[in-house]
Formats: sequence, structure tokens, C-alpha cells
Amino acid sequence: MRASATAMSSARRLRRQLSLPEMLLWQRLRLTRDLRFRRQHAIGPYVADFYCPAARLVIEVDGRAHDSRQAKDERRDAYLASLGLRVSRILAADVLADPDGVADSIYRLCAAADPCTPQLR
Repeated sequence: MRASATAMSSARRLRRQLSLPEMLLWQRLRLTRDLRFRRQHAIGPYVADFYCPAARLVIEVDGRAHDSRQAKDERRDAYLASLGLRVSRILAADVLADPDGVADSIYRLCAAADPCTPQLR
């Protein structure tokens, strides 16, 4: 599914306004040479916080705002799953507490999706 013009415009804006947890995670995810990640990537009508095309994995960093929009997140996850994408939701507090550990767990998720992907870190 092609990204909507609205989602693409939002993605551009969001790339300039990363939250602290997203910034910490992006600093780690962009360093790997074996896996490519995209930040604030438009998919259909939605914008994924991070996306790894090789693993078909969407990473969402959830802060307090997501507590009140659970139904919206479920619809979004169902849409992404209908495209054959996996969604992993990570608490912003976990990223703040241990960004390296969270990045390592994401690398493991990607490696589990593709056995040819080398185990990183």
C-alpha cells in the first residue's frame, strides 16, 4: 500500500521532532551496517516510529499518550499486520532506562525474522 500524502507530510514533520526516547533509539539503530532502519516511515495512512524493511518489522515507541488511545493502536496494528508486517511496541520508559538493551532486543527480533541476518552486538 502506498503511503498517503498526509502520512508522508506527517512523517517529514515528525523526523524533525523526535521525542527523547525515539532519538536515543535512533542513535543506536542507525549505527548498524547489516540492518537498515527508517525513522518516521509512512505506511499507508500511518507513520511508523521505526521500520526495518528486511525484517518487515515496525517498531513503535509508546509513551503515556498511548494509554488513552489503545483502540486506535489496535486498528493500526491490525492494518500493518494485514500488510504482512510485524509490530513491536516498546515503552518509552524502557528506552530511557536502557536504550542499548532495547536496541539489542530489536536486533534479535530482526534476526529471528530472517535467519540469514547476522546476530548483531
